[in-house]
Amino acid sequence: MNDMAEYNPRDYPPVAVTVDVVALTIRDGKLCVLLIERGEPPFAGHRALPGGFVREETLDQAALRELAEETDVRLADGRVHLEQLGTYGNPGRDPRMRIVSVAYLAFAPHLPEATAGTDAARAYWVPVEEAKDLAFDHDQILADGLERARDKLEYTPLATAFVGTEFTVSELRAVYVAVWGEELHAGNFHRKVLSVPGFVESTGETAARGGERGGPKAKLYRAGDARLLHPALLRPTREDRVR
Repeated sequence: MNDMAEYNPRDYPPVAVTVDVVALTIRDGKLCVLLIERGEPPFAGHRALPGGFVREETLDQAALRELAEETDVRLADGRVHLEQLGTYGNPGRDPRMRIVSVAYLAFAPHLPEATAGTDAARAYWVPVEEAKDLAFDHDQILADGLERARDKLEYTPLATAFVGTEFTVSELRAVYVAVWGEELHAGNFHRKVLSVPGFVESTGETAARGGERGGPKAKLYRAGDARLLHPALLRPTREDRVR
C-alpha cells in the first residue's frame, strides 16, 4: 500500500528555505560585518546580509556557497569559526512567499575584501554600529549574531585567533574592546586573563617596545590549551547585572 497515494502538495502552502550569513571580522581595530547591496527585488538597492535560497545541498554548504557567490569571500581557512545562529520564520518577513531562513555566524580574522557577484550590486565591510535599516529582518539577525559573537569571547579563547602567535595582554584586550564595544580597565583585564587556567601561557620573552605609556617592555604570551574559559571573562555590563 502506498501511504503517499493521496498526498497532494498543492493542499499545503508553499514554503522555501534560505540561508543568511552574519560574517564578522576586525578591521582597523573595529568590529565589522559583511553586507551586500541588493541588486534585485525585493528590497533592490537596500543593504542586507549575504544569503540566498538553499539548493540540493546541506545548509552549511548553502551558507558557504552564497557567501562566495555574492561577496567572493570564501571560508576555507581552519581558523574561521562557523556555526548556525538561529532560524527565522515569521510570516511576512519576505514579501515573495513564506520563507524560513537559517542564519549562520562566521567570525574570523583576516577576512578578505569583498567583491559583489550574482544578484548583489555591491559587497563591503561596514563597522557594526553603521549597519542599520537592513532588508528583511536582517537587523534582528545581525543583533543576534553580535550577541553570539560577544558571548563567544566570554567563555571561549576565540579572541586569541585575532592576535599573532605571540602577543601582549594589551593586544588581546584590544580584541575584546573591539568586539564587546566596551572600554576595559587594563589592570583588571590583565588580572582576569592570567587567572583563567589554560587561556594564555607565557613565552618567557618581552615585546620589542616598551609599554603603552613608555614603561617596561610587556611580556609576550601565546594561546594556551583551554577550549573553554573557566571562570568566564564577563563583559563589564554583564558583571554589573550579575552583582
